[in-house]
Amino acid sequence: MQLTAHTDYALRVLIYLTMHTEKLVTITELADFFGISRNHLVKVVHKLGVKGFVRTVRGKGGGICLSRPAADISVGKVVREIEGHFQMAECFNPKKQGQCAIQNGCGLIGVLGNALEQFLQTLDKTVLSDLVKAPMARNGIGSLDAAQRNPG
Repeated sequence: MQLTAHTDYALRVLIYLTMHTEKLVTITELADFFGISRNHLVKVVHKLGVKGFVRTVRGKGGGICLSRPAADISVGKVVREIEGHFQMAECFNPKKQGQCAIQNGCGLIGVLGNALEQFLQTLDKTVLSDLVKAPMARNGIGSLDAAQRNPG
């Protein structure tokens, strides 16, 4: 199974925010750090805001931060809310059900459905704070120095 780039970026943003709870983070900072299109991150951050995972502050000195403690944000909930659907094979698509020539004798949907459920259950047991390792933060991974925050 592969998550969409949108979900991947959403998780990266949330992990970064978990590592930087002491300040508001700008989209430009995130784009520069991850090397991701600023325009794409605007869409990701907007969706995270709509879904209630981040709080946005407009204006000079504004930015984004987690809407609640990282220990209260389930990775499974984030993936479900951002991913939207899990059509791992054509038989998972409600519009295509009944169209498979081997549907009556195939057990693939059951096996994949079980795997998906176990995948999501594992993510449900994980919160954002579980994804940030103390040595990473101590070593400065994930933080930007002043030159990186204010190039030029």
